[in-house]
Amino acid sequence: MQRQFVVVPTKLRGDTLLLEPLDERHAPDLLAHCDLTSLAYMRNKPQELTPEAMERYIESLKSTPAMVPFAIVLLATGQAVGVTTYMHIRPADRGLEIGSTWISPRYWGTRVNPESKYLLLEHAFDRLGAIRVELRTDSRNVRSQRAIEKLGAVREGVLRRHMIMPDGYVRDTVVYAITDQDWPRIKARLQERLETS
Repeated sequence: MQRQFVVVPTKLRGDTLLLEPLDERHAPDLLAHCDLTSLAYMRNKPQELTPEAMERYIESLKSTPAMVPFAIVLLATGQAVGVTTYMHIRPADRGLEIGSTWISPRYWGTRVNPESKYLLLEHAFDRLGAIRVELRTDSRNVRSQRAIEKLGAVREGVLRRHMIMPDGYVRDTVVYAITDQDWPRIKARLQERLETS
């Protein structure tokens, strides 16, 4: 008998990070670490850097159907330095997307992104029983594409003229995926990467 695919807010603890359910108490840290320029390619983002806008952003993520948002918290300081989500959750298909992710630019190139992705992927595949996890990004966001490729995800294609952005730009979306068949290889690769960082 197959276990149920139920995705609920939970805490995921790694060696240096805690992913915990996002809520309003994270707003001050996120406001301090948010750089709107680095979020240029995102649809779900704070519209301005004010406490009220950050709280509205957090509430919008929490109230989005089929989405479970997390704060990315550094264990060493207790500070939230970014956001990531499970989204487009499809229980009948045992699949979901990891997305709406942003990390403070001062932590780009560190272990924050690979460790947070490892925690999300490990939970999705090993605990929830996912068979497919997608990662999508704006075709203009080359930095994000390289980070996803470095994880080992397979580039499956481009959804042309897929989404209208808040500024009216019609974006193409690059789709990547990791399947349950890919996961053992990618898991070992990520573990090795984290051990050496």
